[in-house]
Amino acid sequence: MVLKRLQNDVEGRSGKPPIDRWDPPYSGAMDLCIAADGQWYHEGSPIRRPALVKLFASILRREGDGHYYLVSPREKWRITVEDTPLRVVAADYHGEDLVATLDTGEEVVVGAGHPLVLRAAPGGGEETPCLQLWHGLDARLARPVYYRLAEWAEAVRQGDEIRWLIPSGEGRYPLGQGLASGLEDEAGG
Repeated sequence: MVLKRLQNDVEGRSGKPPIDRWDPPYSGAMDLCIAADGQWYHEGSPIRRPALVKLFASILRREGDGHYYLVSPREKWRITVEDTPLRVVAADYHGEDLVATLDTGEEVVVGAGHPLVLRAAPGGGEETPCLQLWHGLDARLARPVYYRLAEWAEAVRQGDEIRWLIPSGEGRYPLGQGLASGLEDEAGG
């Protein structure tokens, strides 16, 4: 019933909902989880309608307390996000700009407003690239996208480390880093 009310509150609006201007009271926690693999679940069942996931992604924000909320003009529901709420499922160059496609179908130009940053996955481990989005959200690169970008990355030495950077527009953004000795070993040096 809560999902239906949220859907009714935001369906039919043109453009992105202005959730940065909405400040409804906290309504409670909802049994909605975005799993680490990007699948959305409501009360343990997968949400199979992509249009519904896209709609709810459009009213999702991360607040200063680190929690994720679905927000409408009248309600604010905390949900669970196991890793990042969105995924980058494709990327390609349009001229000098790297354009990332999210699992919601939205396209985002990698740049100062939406940079690639390195973040550890939940539970620690190696940092991998995420695309910073709007309203405190991130999108982790799907593995095939990461490998595609790795083909275009530039190696830059910084002391004993190599940083792998991907160009987009006027900037270069981190794809990964490692010990320079590993690069020299691979190159036969």
